[in-house]
Amino acid sequence: MMHTYLPKTSDIKRRWYEIDASKFTLGRLATRVASILRGKHKASFTPHMDVGDFVVVTNAEKIKFTGRKLLQKEYFRFSGYPGGLRREILRDVLKKKPEKVVFHAVRNMLAANRLRKPILKRLKIVRNGKHNFKIDKKIT
Repeated sequence: MMHTYLPKTSDIKRRWYEIDASKFTLGRLATRVASILRGKHKASFTPHMDVGDFVVVTNAEKIKFTGRKLLQKEYFRFSGYPGGLRREILRDVLKKKPEKVVFHAVRNMLAANRLRKPILKRLKIVRNGKHNFKIDKKIT
């Protein structure tokens, strides 16, 4: 019989991780960040609890892409009205709001359940390398 370790809320220690986005492609960065936010790197991981850590993503505008994704990948918004579908290609979104590209990728890596919203509150995305967060560990 398998037993799941159940940490008490007082036992959950949250650390701060910093990841430089200029060293990763978007998908590889998003999977790494989602795993840390979820807490899967900890021995005390429990699927139904929020045991993850804080993540600060720096240099969001310098993220790498492979192939022709800058021209082919599209982001959609729908107002709910006829003819209300709006499209933007990745190149334009990256110029205006690079944080949105990283956030959208990480959000889609997480399960769509009650834990997603509190988990995403621990994600901090910075356009350049400057921030005031106290970092415990840098990931390269």
